[in-house]
Amino acid sequence: MKKFMSFMEDKVAPIFAKLATNPYLTGIKDGMIATVPFTIFGSLFIIIAQFPNDTWAKIVEPYKAMLNVPNQMTIGIIALFVAFSVGYNLSKSFKQDPLMGGIISFIGFMILQVDEEFAMATTYFGSKGIFTALLVAIFCVKILQLFVEHNWVIRFPEGVPPAVSKSFSALIPSIVALSILFILRCVLGIQIPELVTQLFSPLVFALNSYPGILVYMVVSQLLWCVGIHGQSVLNAVGTPIFTTFITANTEAFLAGQPIPYITALGFIPWFVSLGGAGATLALVIIMCRSKEKSLRTLGRLSLPAGIFEINEPVTFGLPIVMNPVMMIPFVLIDAILVTGTYFLMFFNIIGRPVVQIPWIMPPVIGSYLATGGNIPAAVWALCGIVIAGIVYYPFVKIVERERLAAQENGTEATE
Repeated sequence: MKKFMSFMEDKVAPIFAKLATNPYLTGIKDGMIATVPFTIFGSLFIIIAQFPNDTWAKIVEPYKAMLNVPNQMTIGIIALFVAFSVGYNLSKSFKQDPLMGGIISFIGFMILQVDEEFAMATTYFGSKGIFTALLVAIFCVKILQLFVEHNWVIRFPEGVPPAVSKSFSALIPSIVALSILFILRCVLGIQIPELVTQLFSPLVFALNSYPGILVYMVVSQLLWCVGIHGQSVLNAVGTPIFTTFITANTEAFLAGQPIPYITALGFIPWFVSLGGAGATLALVIIMCRSKEKSLRTLGRLSLPAGIFEINEPVTFGLPIVMNPVMMIPFVLIDAILVTGTYFLMFFNIIGRPVVQIPWIMPPVIGSYLATGGNIPAAVWALCGIVIAGIVYYPFVKIVERERLAAQENGTEATE
């Protein structure tokens, strides 16, 4: 175990620490996170309109078209938000003008949306267009950065207002970037969004598969064990894909069609990370009943945060980080819950995520709402907390015995 911990700390951790500060990954991650409030807003109205109760369904039936407007204007056009938001945040990462980066990326994405008759098509405004929006944002921001760094821009004297100077400094790179996209789509007739969809299809398939999501979560947990926020590092890759999944699931849910994706946003927080990474809500509850005072105190202090999916107090306070004993159940429970949840959803025994819920929602309640009011899903989430408790219990007892023994030895030494 010591050799493994040394390997993780000396070899693996520095690599992922660099990835966590990579400007591309940082910009993509921050850009995707910025879209979350809007998708949650749209999801809340979906829950109101589609709540699984016959009496309620009759009440809202006359208003369903109206209640669907927030969804259409948020989740239905999420790729537009992604294009601007990722362009904006990538520009910040590369120390360029973020507003110009966002606007250029948005216009570039829109240029690619025209059909063969040069009329605007909305096919890729929703979940299908997210990957295209990401690549367009990267392309446009890199063009902007290249021209600014080589001073291939229009410069004005110092007396010119900054707003005017900034807008004209982006003129040449904007013309170049947007002209390239215009030629590709309108002159050469290349259907970029279709090509991008094909390009990303292997990664999409991998993260919606059992081996893919299992590896994703195990790597995330191992990073946590050496003090790196695993989800934060991996989200630059995972969030765009999981967001694509949840928006596609939402569209299918509203259309009354089979839900296509298992590992959509909501799979991890509501069925795996129950109380935070490593399903630590169960751990905190066990600690509240510990015979050892420091464990009991930490458990009681961590419980309110754990109920709302925040577990840093116990992760760094117990600690789990760099703790060979506690990292075993911390990684193991995720593997168990990923396995159970994936196959229960695969065989349609429990519901799949169909709407995005605020991540600070308590477990079980969040599981119920995220699956569109699926009771078996909520029951399984509750079972997940119990299973996590069973996994953590013997390891907590090991830590408890070690601390009690240390306290007794300290008392004897004093005497």
